[in-house]
Amino acid sequence: MDQGEVHRLLGAAMEARAAGRRDDALRLFERLVAGGVEHPLALNALGMGCLARNDPAAAAALFRRAIAADGHAPDLWMNLARAHRDQRDDAGERDALEGALAIDQRHFMALVRLAEWHERRGEAAAAAERWGHVLAMAPLLEDRTPATDALLNHARDVVADHSAAFARRVEAALAPARSDLSALQRRRLDACVDHALGRRAIYANHCAGMHFPFLPADEFFDREHFPWLATLEAQTEVIREEFLAVWRDAGDAIRPYVAMKPGTPENKWSPLDGSLAWGAMHLWKDGQRDDAVCARVPRTAAAVEALPLSDLPGRTPTVFFSILRPGTHLPAHTGVSNVRAIVHLPLVVPPDCSFRVGGETRAWEEGRAWVFDDTIEHEAWNRSDQPRAILIFDVWNPHIMPEERDYLRRFFAATGVEAQPGLRLGVGD
Repeated sequence: MDQGEVHRLLGAAMEARAAGRRDDALRLFERLVAGGVEHPLALNALGMGCLARNDPAAAAALFRRAIAADGHAPDLWMNLARAHRDQRDDAGERDALEGALAIDQRHFMALVRLAEWHERRGEAAAAAERWGHVLAMAPLLEDRTPATDALLNHARDVVADHSAAFARRVEAALAPARSDLSALQRRRLDACVDHALGRRAIYANHCAGMHFPFLPADEFFDREHFPWLATLEAQTEVIREEFLAVWRDAGDAIRPYVAMKPGTPENKWSPLDGSLAWGAMHLWKDGQRDDAVCARVPRTAAAVEALPLSDLPGRTPTVFFSILRPGTHLPAHTGVSNVRAIVHLPLVVPPDCSFRVGGETRAWEEGRAWVFDDTIEHEAWNRSDQPRAILIFDVWNPHIMPEERDYLRRFFAATGVEAQPGLRLGVGD
């Protein structure tokens, strides 16, 4: 059969197929193959016809001939995999799927079929790994169908179930050794293992201003660094009474915490701009004591002044009561500098209020203080129908040595209080 005849028959077959005349197309493809033309398009069409007639063995033979004519078409390998699957030939199906992936490692359906192949055989670990590859492809998919979404949901379930089972086995193996650890060691090692198991992220410092290098990026500092916390907590009732008295007095000292300059572009803080949904009453702000406010809460001011506050000239401390109204969410954000640590003393905490720093989420407890690094991403929620109130202030990062603190004081004294990018050290929730 000369090339002219080949092109004529091939064109006629494709035209017939496009017009819906499937039988005519198959007859024309058969004439091509009978004439000794090993054209991959014709062989593939005939193979699909055999599949439609429930003859997968014949289909597989035709697909192998098509691949011999064009070994770089992954869809031919996929059709061969289907023919082997219909024959319950597991080895043949796997080899065909691997053939498709050897051409295109991102072939979505080849990844799906191989994951299903391992799942059918009860190979849980291999199936979870393959379904993980399928999930990795999800962001690249366009025009997803309900069937595709169902596949992805199944992939997530398989991966999640396998990960949970694997984690349980690891935890059981570690349990004897874990019981011998201190609370601090457990917290650090739990975070390490959880990250290795994919259950949490490890968050780094992100300082908008001064970044003191080489400090541990700890989300919540260990209480052992702050031996005065118990003394502060013992004064919770006194501090709460003073706060509530001022708050009941029309709350005239309460101001919106977020107050952006006019013309500021829309951003994540815009819904809270000028709003008392997040209110604050400052006793100190950027190192300046508000004598009028402190006079209204004298015992609170005295309690705070007795603590080792951060004391950078013209910058710190900042001390304030923070009020989060019902239904308010403070979006994920990071602070300015890791030279100081932030203390929360919860005063009024209704149910369903929580706080996340990095990979750890905690619920405030009235009278139970904690200290955290606000240059690690954090956010807060008040999902209740009542206000939440806490006392917030900054102290030195416990990992900065006394000589280093003195050097930083000298630095900020030398820079003065003029506006300078990166030197303002405001404190947020």
